[in-house]
Amino acid sequence: MAFAAAQGASLQLSSSLHGEPFSSFSKSTLFMGAPLTFSASTLSGKQLYSRNKLVVFSKKLSGLEEAMRIRRERELTSDTKVRRRPPLRRGKVSPRLPVPDHIPRPPYVGSNLLPEISSEYQIHDSEGIACMRAACELAARVLDNAGKLVRPSVTTNEIDKAVHQMIIDAGAYPSPLGYGGFPKSVCTSVNECMCHGIPDSRQLQDGDIINIDVTVYLNGYHGDTSKTFFCGDVSDATKRLVKVTEECMERGIAVCKDGASFKKIGKRISEHAEKYGYGVVERFVGHGVGTVFHSEPIIYHHRNNEPGYMVEGQTFTIEPILTLGSIDCITWPDNWTAVSADGSPAAQFEHSILITRVGAEILTTY
Repeated sequence: MAFAAAQGASLQLSSSLHGEPFSSFSKSTLFMGAPLTFSASTLSGKQLYSRNKLVVFSKKLSGLEEAMRIRRERELTSDTKVRRRPPLRRGKVSPRLPVPDHIPRPPYVGSNLLPEISSEYQIHDSEGIACMRAACELAARVLDNAGKLVRPSVTTNEIDKAVHQMIIDAGAYPSPLGYGGFPKSVCTSVNECMCHGIPDSRQLQDGDIINIDVTVYLNGYHGDTSKTFFCGDVSDATKRLVKVTEECMERGIAVCKDGASFKKIGKRISEHAEKYGYGVVERFVGHGVGTVFHSEPIIYHHRNNEPGYMVEGQTFTIEPILTLGSIDCITWPDNWTAVSADGSPAAQFEHSILITRVGAEILTTY
């Protein structure tokens, strides 16, 4: 489950709950924050030592941006199925589902306030790693089974009920339920919804795409994963977007190992997305995961120059969101649902990973 990045490297935040800036902030507001902005000097990652080099690099950058713009316009104009899909509308949201009393709850349950974002990296011993593997494996199994439900006429509320039942049957708690007041047990983000979609009575339509984001809390540990599924006959342009988004996640994971810099993730993801002219959403980021749902490190999926290095035994998520059009988003009045500003489709994939000495172990698999 992604959370929103802050504006500026100093983590100055603005609230999407009321649309007004705060003069001071707690880390709990980070979940619903505003986009990060970087100076132009962070784009290349290299020093430009002469005027000639500056001119050459500028021409290359301008050419790349122009190619991206042309590619994106062609995607949007050549495929009528993408352009003519009706905008997403809120359906009826049913009451939250009960959880048996014997199932342990995360500490945030019972409060509508967003929890503090823990500043501590989650680094595990062998026992903690075993617990993380169990929670993440369960999340992966639930997600795969939820994906089998995706077909035209099924409602996202029905998917939520099925996910909820699978999780509590396993003796676990659905982590999104009650997180900062979130009313459901899973996030279901359809078409232009970037993330945090609330399950409701809307029926899936032929040609839709849907991201299902599952997090479980098992034996005191969270396992977090998501995947974008096809519903019926999906357009070729949208299929390509989904495929490349998954590839971006895989490429981000491939650079991870003990001692690697976090900024390599965003660089590798951006390089691959740009080949196809897709935008990488900057507002929503990955995060540390373990005994705490959301913690440091913050994982940026776009190019950045943020400091920090990975440590063996550490767990966090990588969960890029790509779009066919604008990377800007609009948050609905429910304070959760984030849709692309121009209505273009968005896709997301997510894994929880464990950093090892020589690479990264994908935990949310079985």
